[in-house]
Amino acid sequence: MVKTLLQFVRSTPGLAGIFCVMGGVSCFTTQDSVIKLLSGDYALHQIILIRAVIALVFTLVVFVPFEGGLRSLYTRRIGLHLTRGFAVVMANLFFFTGLATLPLGETVAMVFVSPLLITILAVVILHEKISFRRWIAVGIGLLGTLVMIRPGSSLFNPMMFLPLMAALCYALFQIMSRNLGSTERASSMAFYVQVMFVSLSAVIGLLVGDGRFAVVDNPTLDFLLRAWVWPETVDLLLLCGIGCLSGLGAYLISQGYRISEASRVAPFEYAGLPLAILWSILFFGDWPDALSWVGIALILSAGLYAYFQTTKARRI
Repeated sequence: MVKTLLQFVRSTPGLAGIFCVMGGVSCFTTQDSVIKLLSGDYALHQIILIRAVIALVFTLVVFVPFEGGLRSLYTRRIGLHLTRGFAVVMANLFFFTGLATLPLGETVAMVFVSPLLITILAVVILHEKISFRRWIAVGIGLLGTLVMIRPGSSLFNPMMFLPLMAALCYALFQIMSRNLGSTERASSMAFYVQVMFVSLSAVIGLLVGDGRFAVVDNPTLDFLLRAWVWPETVDLLLLCGIGCLSGLGAYLISQGYRISEASRVAPFEYAGLPLAILWSILFFGDWPDALSWVGIALILSAGLYAYFQTTKARRI
Protein backbone atom coordinates (compact mmCIF):
# COMPACT_ATOMS: atom_id res chain seq x y z
CA MET A 1 0.00 0.00 0.00
CA VAL A 2 2.77 2.42 0.94
CA LYS A 3 4.69 1.59 -2.28
CA THR A 4 1.54 2.28 -4.32
CA LEU A 5 1.07 5.60 -2.51
CA LEU A 6 4.67 6.64 -3.19
CA GLN A 7 4.35 5.71 -6.89
CA PHE A 8 1.18 7.82 -7.11
CA VAL A 9 3.00 10.72 -5.42
CA ARG A 10 5.90 10.58 -7.89
CA SER A 11 3.72 10.27 -11.01
CA THR A 12 1.10 12.95 -10.21
CA PRO A 13 2.43 15.21 -7.43
CA GLY A 14 -0.24 17.90 -7.81
CA LEU A 15 -3.22 15.56 -7.61
CA ALA A 16 -1.48 13.36 -5.04
CA GLY A 17 -0.90 16.38 -2.81
CA ILE A 18 -4.62 17.18 -2.85
CA PHE A 19 -5.60 13.61 -2.01
CA CYS A 20 -2.97 13.44 0.74
CA VAL A 21 -4.28 16.59 2.41
CA MET A 22 -7.92 15.48 2.13
CA GLY A 23 -7.03 12.08 3.56
CA GLY A 24 -5.02 13.68 6.34
CA VAL A 25 -7.76 16.05 7.50
CA SER A 26 -10.29 13.19 7.36
CA CYS A 27 -8.04 11.19 9.71
CA PHE A 28 -7.70 14.11 12.11
CA THR A 29 -11.40 15.02 12.08
CA THR A 30 -12.36 11.43 12.89
CA GLN A 31 -9.69 11.38 15.60
CA ASP A 32 -11.10 14.61 17.08
CA SER A 33 -14.55 13.09 17.50
CA VAL A 34 -13.09 10.07 19.34
CA ILE A 35 -11.04 12.31 21.66
CA LYS A 36 -14.16 14.32 22.47
CA LEU A 37 -15.88 11.04 23.37
CA LEU A 38 -13.00 10.16 25.71
CA SER A 39 -12.61 13.65 27.22
CA GLY A 40 -14.99 12.95 30.10
CA ASP A 41 -12.93 10.04 31.46
CA TYR A 42 -9.24 10.62 30.72
CA ALA A 43 -6.75 13.46 31.07
CA LEU A 44 -5.77 15.27 27.88
CA HIS A 45 -2.05 14.67 28.42
CA GLN A 46 -2.72 10.94 28.91
CA ILE A 47 -4.71 10.73 25.67
CA ILE A 48 -2.05 12.65 23.76
CA LEU A 49 0.81 10.54 25.17
CA ILE A 50 -0.82 7.20 24.32
CA ARG A 51 -1.85 8.49 20.90
CA ALA A 52 1.65 9.84 20.19
CA VAL A 53 3.44 6.63 21.23
CA ILE A 54 1.20 4.58 18.92
CA ALA A 55 1.62 7.14 16.12
CA LEU A 56 5.40 7.15 16.55
CA VAL A 57 5.58 3.35 16.29
CA PHE A 58 3.17 3.44 13.34
CA THR A 59 5.39 5.98 11.53
CA LEU A 60 8.58 4.02 12.19
CA VAL A 61 7.09 0.69 11.10
CA VAL A 62 4.88 1.72 8.16
CA PHE A 63 6.43 4.81 6.52
CA VAL A 64 10.10 5.18 7.45
CA PRO A 65 11.22 1.87 5.83
CA PHE A 66 9.87 3.02 2.45
CA GLU A 67 11.65 6.40 2.54
CA GLY A 68 15.21 5.28 3.16
CA GLY A 69 14.94 3.68 6.59
CA LEU A 70 16.31 5.29 9.74
CA ARG A 71 18.78 7.26 7.62
CA SER A 72 15.85 9.36 6.39
CA LEU A 73 15.41 10.69 9.94
CA TYR A 74 18.84 12.32 9.93
CA THR A 75 18.54 16.08 9.65
CA ARG A 76 20.64 19.19 9.99
CA ARG A 77 17.53 21.20 10.82
CA ILE A 78 16.60 19.65 14.14
CA GLY A 79 15.86 23.06 15.70
CA LEU A 80 13.20 23.88 13.12
CA HIS A 81 11.75 20.37 13.38
CA LEU A 82 11.35 20.71 17.16
CA THR A 83 9.98 24.26 16.94
CA ARG A 84 7.46 23.07 14.37
CA GLY A 85 6.58 20.16 16.63
CA PHE A 86 6.10 22.49 19.61
CA ALA A 87 3.74 24.67 17.56
CA VAL A 88 1.49 21.73 16.67
CA VAL A 89 1.56 20.42 20.25
CA MET A 90 0.30 23.81 21.46
CA ALA A 91 -2.31 23.80 18.69
CA ASN A 92 -3.54 20.43 19.96
CA LEU A 93 -3.63 21.57 23.59
CA PHE A 94 -5.69 24.66 22.75
CA PHE A 95 -7.96 22.76 20.38
CA PHE A 96 -8.73 19.75 22.56
CA THR A 97 -9.14 21.85 25.70
CA GLY A 98 -11.84 23.80 23.89
CA LEU A 99 -13.30 20.65 22.36
CA ALA A 100 -14.06 19.23 25.82
CA THR A 101 -16.89 21.76 26.27
CA LEU A 102 -17.59 23.11 22.75
CA PRO A 103 -19.48 21.48 19.84
CA LEU A 104 -17.18 19.61 17.44
CA GLY A 105 -18.43 21.32 14.27
CA GLU A 106 -18.02 24.89 15.54
CA THR A 107 -14.63 24.11 17.12
CA VAL A 108 -13.25 22.68 13.87
CA ALA A 109 -14.72 25.61 11.91
CA MET A 110 -12.80 28.07 14.11
CA VAL A 111 -9.55 26.25 13.40
CA PHE A 112 -10.19 26.57 9.66
CA VAL A 113 -9.45 30.27 9.91
CA SER A 114 -5.79 29.14 9.92
CA PRO A 115 -5.30 29.46 6.10
CA LEU A 116 -6.22 33.14 6.47
CA LEU A 117 -3.82 33.50 9.39
CA ILE A 118 -1.16 31.88 7.20
CA THR A 119 -1.71 34.76 4.77
CA ILE A 120 -1.05 37.29 7.55
CA LEU A 121 2.00 35.39 8.80
CA ALA A 122 3.35 35.10 5.25
CA VAL A 123 3.44 38.91 5.17
CA VAL A 124 4.97 39.29 8.63
CA ILE A 125 7.45 36.38 8.57
CA LEU A 126 8.10 35.61 4.90
CA HIS A 127 7.63 39.21 3.68
CA GLU A 128 5.30 38.08 0.92
CA LYS A 129 3.20 40.67 -0.89
CA ILE A 130 -0.55 40.14 -0.63
CA SER A 131 -3.14 41.66 -2.96
CA PHE A 132 -5.92 43.92 -1.69
CA ARG A 133 -8.52 41.28 -2.57
CA ARG A 134 -6.78 38.70 -0.42
CA TRP A 135 -6.80 41.17 2.46
CA ILE A 136 -10.56 41.44 1.92
CA ALA A 137 -10.78 37.65 2.23
CA VAL A 138 -8.82 37.78 5.48
CA GLY A 139 -11.20 40.43 6.81
CA ILE A 140 -14.27 38.35 5.88
CA GLY A 141 -12.81 35.27 7.54
CA LEU A 142 -12.01 37.17 10.73
CA LEU A 143 -15.55 38.57 10.68
CA GLY A 144 -16.77 34.97 10.55
CA THR A 145 -14.78 34.17 13.70
CA LEU A 146 -16.32 37.16 15.48
CA VAL A 147 -19.80 35.99 14.50
CA MET A 148 -19.05 32.59 16.04
CA ILE A 149 -17.38 33.98 19.18
CA ARG A 150 -20.21 36.56 19.66
CA PRO A 151 -18.37 38.98 21.98
CA GLY A 152 -20.69 41.12 24.09
CA SER A 153 -23.76 38.92 23.60
CA SER A 154 -25.47 36.67 26.14
CA LEU A 155 -24.29 33.68 24.07
CA PHE A 156 -20.62 34.68 24.34
CA ASN A 157 -18.40 31.76 25.37
CA PRO A 158 -14.76 32.68 26.12
CA MET A 159 -13.80 29.06 25.41
CA MET A 160 -14.21 29.89 21.70
CA PHE A 161 -10.87 31.72 21.90
CA LEU A 162 -9.14 28.38 22.46
CA PRO A 163 -9.70 27.01 18.93
CA LEU A 164 -8.73 30.45 17.61
CA MET A 165 -5.38 30.15 19.43
CA ALA A 166 -5.12 26.63 18.00
CA ALA A 167 -5.59 28.09 14.52
CA LEU A 168 -2.75 30.57 15.11
CA CYS A 169 -0.40 27.81 16.29
CA TYR A 170 -1.40 25.62 13.35
CA ALA A 171 -0.71 28.49 10.95
CA LEU A 172 2.79 28.83 12.40
CA PHE A 173 3.19 25.06 12.02
CA GLN A 174 2.32 25.24 8.31
CA ILE A 175 4.62 28.21 7.70
CA MET A 176 7.47 26.07 9.05
CA SER A 177 6.23 23.10 7.00
CA ARG A 178 6.72 25.14 3.83
CA ASN A 179 10.32 25.78 4.80
CA LEU A 180 11.12 22.20 5.81
CA GLY A 181 9.37 20.57 2.86
CA SER A 182 12.11 21.58 0.43
CA THR A 183 14.78 19.46 2.17
CA GLU A 184 13.05 16.90 4.42
CA ARG A 185 11.07 13.73 3.77
CA ALA A 186 7.46 13.44 4.90
CA SER A 187 8.31 10.55 7.26
CA SER A 188 11.00 12.67 8.92
CA MET A 189 8.63 15.61 9.37
CA ALA A 190 5.95 13.34 10.85
CA PHE A 191 8.48 11.57 13.10
CA TYR A 192 9.74 14.69 14.84
CA VAL A 193 6.19 15.93 15.39
CA GLN A 194 5.38 12.72 17.27
CA VAL A 195 8.64 12.96 19.23
CA MET A 196 7.54 16.37 20.51
CA PHE A 197 4.07 15.04 21.38
CA VAL A 198 5.59 12.16 23.38
CA SER A 199 8.16 14.36 25.13
CA LEU A 200 5.89 17.23 26.16
CA SER A 201 2.89 15.11 27.15
CA ALA A 202 5.16 12.87 29.24
CA VAL A 203 6.59 15.90 31.06
CA ILE A 204 3.09 17.28 31.72
CA GLY A 205 1.98 13.85 32.93
CA LEU A 206 4.89 13.63 35.37
CA LEU A 207 4.02 17.08 36.75
CA VAL A 208 0.24 16.78 37.10
CA GLY A 209 -0.65 13.16 36.29
CA ASP A 210 -1.28 12.21 39.92
CA GLY A 211 -4.35 14.47 39.95
CA ARG A 212 -3.17 16.76 42.74
CA PHE A 213 -4.22 19.84 40.72
CA ALA A 214 -7.52 18.42 39.45
CA VAL A 215 -10.52 20.79 39.48
CA VAL A 216 -13.63 18.62 39.43
CA ASP A 217 -16.19 21.44 39.13
CA ASN A 218 -14.57 22.86 35.97
CA PRO A 219 -14.78 20.48 32.95
CA THR A 220 -12.05 22.30 31.02
CA LEU A 221 -9.49 22.34 33.84
CA ASP A 222 -10.50 18.83 34.88
CA PHE A 223 -9.71 17.59 31.35
CA LEU A 224 -6.28 19.20 31.60
CA LEU A 225 -5.36 18.24 35.15
CA ARG A 226 -7.20 15.08 36.18
CA ALA A 227 -5.24 12.00 37.28
CA TRP A 228 -4.22 9.24 34.92
CA VAL A 229 -6.31 6.07 35.03
CA TRP A 230 -5.82 2.73 33.32
CA PRO A 231 -8.09 2.67 30.21
CA GLU A 232 -10.81 0.07 29.88
CA THR A 233 -10.36 -2.41 27.02
CA VAL A 234 -12.71 -0.64 24.58
CA ASP A 235 -11.18 2.75 25.37
CA LEU A 236 -7.67 1.35 24.94
CA LEU A 237 -8.63 0.09 21.49
CA LEU A 238 -10.01 3.55 20.67
CA LEU A 239 -6.76 5.15 21.86
CA CYS A 240 -4.75 2.78 19.67
CA GLY A 241 -7.06 3.64 16.78
CA ILE A 242 -6.54 7.39 17.15
CA GLY A 243 -2.81 6.76 17.42
CA CYS A 244 -2.85 5.08 14.00
CA LEU A 245 -5.07 7.85 12.61
CA SER A 246 -2.67 10.46 14.00
CA GLY A 247 0.37 8.76 12.48
CA LEU A 248 -1.33 8.35 9.10
CA GLY A 249 -2.79 11.87 9.16
CA ALA A 250 0.54 13.51 10.08
CA TYR A 251 2.30 11.65 7.27
CA LEU A 252 -0.36 12.51 4.67
CA ILE A 253 -0.46 16.20 5.63
CA SER A 254 3.35 16.44 5.58
CA GLN A 255 3.47 14.62 2.24
CA GLY A 256 0.75 16.81 0.74
CA TYR A 257 2.49 20.08 1.62
CA ARG A 258 5.89 18.67 0.67
CA ILE A 259 5.07 17.54 -2.88
CA SER A 260 2.64 20.28 -3.92
CA GLU A 261 2.34 24.04 -3.60
CA ALA A 262 0.79 25.09 -0.30
CA SER A 263 -1.63 27.46 -2.03
CA ARG A 264 -2.87 24.58 -4.20
CA VAL A 265 -3.55 22.06 -1.44
CA ALA A 266 -4.49 24.30 1.52
CA PRO A 267 -8.15 24.85 0.45
CA PHE A 268 -8.72 21.10 0.46
CA GLU A 269 -8.21 21.08 4.22
CA TYR A 270 -11.77 22.43 4.29
CA ALA A 271 -12.90 18.90 3.38
CA GLY A 272 -12.65 18.21 7.10
CA LEU A 273 -15.33 20.78 7.97
CA PRO A 274 -18.45 18.99 6.64
CA LEU A 275 -17.11 15.75 8.11
CA ALA A 276 -16.69 17.42 11.52
CA ILE A 277 -20.25 18.76 11.38
CA LEU A 278 -21.50 15.29 10.43
CA TRP A 279 -19.68 13.63 13.37
CA SER A 280 -20.92 16.41 15.67
CA ILE A 281 -24.53 15.69 14.72
CA LEU A 282 -24.28 11.88 14.66
CA PHE A 283 -22.21 11.33 17.81
CA PHE A 284 -23.16 14.28 20.02
CA GLY A 285 -26.44 15.63 18.65
CA ASP A 286 -24.90 19.10 18.29
CA TRP A 287 -26.51 21.03 15.43
CA PRO A 288 -24.86 24.40 14.67
CA ASP A 289 -27.27 27.27 15.33
CA ALA A 290 -28.06 30.01 12.79
CA LEU A 291 -25.20 32.32 13.80
CA SER A 292 -22.74 29.43 13.74
CA TRP A 293 -23.84 28.56 10.18
CA VAL A 294 -23.27 32.20 9.18
CA GLY A 295 -19.79 32.18 10.74
CA ILE A 296 -18.92 28.84 9.12
CA ALA A 297 -20.09 30.14 5.72
CA LEU A 298 -18.00 33.33 6.08
CA ILE A 299 -14.85 31.42 7.06
CA LEU A 300 -15.29 28.84 4.30
CA SER A 301 -16.05 31.39 1.57
CA ALA A 302 -13.17 33.64 2.65
CA GLY A 303 -10.69 30.76 2.56
CA LEU A 304 -11.81 29.59 -0.88
CA TYR A 305 -11.88 33.16 -2.23
CA ALA A 306 -8.32 33.73 -1.02
CA TYR A 307 -7.24 30.52 -2.75
CA PHE A 308 -8.82 31.45 -6.09
CA GLN A 309 -7.30 34.93 -5.91
CA THR A 310 -3.87 33.36 -5.38
CA THR A 311 -4.38 30.99 -8.32
CA LYS A 312 -5.60 33.82 -10.55
CA ALA A 313 -2.64 36.03 -9.66
CA ARG A 314 -0.18 33.26 -10.57
CA ARG A 315 -1.73 32.84 -14.00
CA ILE A 316 -1.31 36.51 -14.86
